[in-house]
Amino acid sequence: MVSEPRPRKIVHIDCDCFYAAIEMRDDPSLARRPIAVGGAADRRGVIATCNYEARAYGVRSAMASAHALKLCPDLLILRPRMDAYKEASREIHNIFRTYTEQIEPLSLDEAYLDVSTCEHFAGSATHIAQDIRRRVWQQLRITVSAGVAPNKFLAKIASDWNKPDGLFVITPAQVEGFVEALEVKRLHGVGRVTAEKLARLGIRTCGDLREWGKLELVREFGAFGERLWGLARGVDERPVLVESRRQSVSVEQTYDRDLPDLSACLERLPELLQQLGVRMARLDGGYRPGKPFVKLKFHDFTQTTLEQAGAGLELDDYAELLGSAFSRGSRPVRLIGVGVRLIDLRGGFEQLSLF
Repeated sequence: MVSEPRPRKIVHIDCDCFYAAIEMRDDPSLARRPIAVGGAADRRGVIATCNYEARAYGVRSAMASAHALKLCPDLLILRPRMDAYKEASREIHNIFRTYTEQIEPLSLDEAYLDVSTCEHFAGSATHIAQDIRRRVWQQLRITVSAGVAPNKFLAKIASDWNKPDGLFVITPAQVEGFVEALEVKRLHGVGRVTAEKLARLGIRTCGDLREWGKLELVREFGAFGERLWGLARGVDERPVLVESRRQSVSVEQTYDRDLPDLSACLERLPELLQQLGVRMARLDGGYRPGKPFVKLKFHDFTQTTLEQAGAGLELDDYAELLGSAFSRGSRPVRLIGVGVRLIDLRGGFEQLSLF
């Protein structure tokens, strides 16, 4: 007897107004005023993202900054700080990797995770998504929204369902009813022009779309017609495409109470290195460990990363790095990270990237 294939469990994580959220976190005085991140209006700049206070005025991503200021004269447009956003994205991905290596990044603030074989929470994708959201808030003080579904198409729709700071789950048993009522303008790949053409044909929901045969849709929409036929039935076989070769492996821990001094930080080091050893043991044989590094985030969210070429990977080596990193701030610590850069033996060169 042939067993049924196990349903896939896909989580889509999407940060809420990511760039703006980082700016508000780092400067709390911005939290209740309309802000955007983007280019200057007098230089024909555009909005990269904005907070929800700005969205209430109609400001949107990809909008000309000059037009955004007409809609919201009090809008504060901040220049992007890409280093800060990339660092936050790396921290979020480090959280993802504690659950699965099956990660497909879509941008700095968005990714798919295939947790079908994950053993955390007895394999519950819903509890995994909840825990990711909790840990991102605890560690970075920004919110993310999550969608859980049997495929990428539905998981992405689900993550947008209860934004901001939301979680929405579509179980396999719910797919049929959910998709039937779904508006076609929410389907992946359906832009304004296609949505208008569908509306002219009397197609506004996936239920309407199901009344059309596959060949009829192909005649109207070309190759995309076959894709529409599948999406209207909740079908999406696209796999999660894992990101390119690893550049480092690391573990980090955010503490409920700030660690007051270097001695308190050093006490936490053995446990972190034990976890790092477990992570490194999972790597395939195509890597060799390179430079060790230590990351500290202080109580005021300032942070530093220190690495040392030629240093060893023993407790004493990391303790020395930790001491040097701590001296850069000499303040209470809320997060410690330890890791090692990886030399990709398949590529024949050392790949350098920050934490």
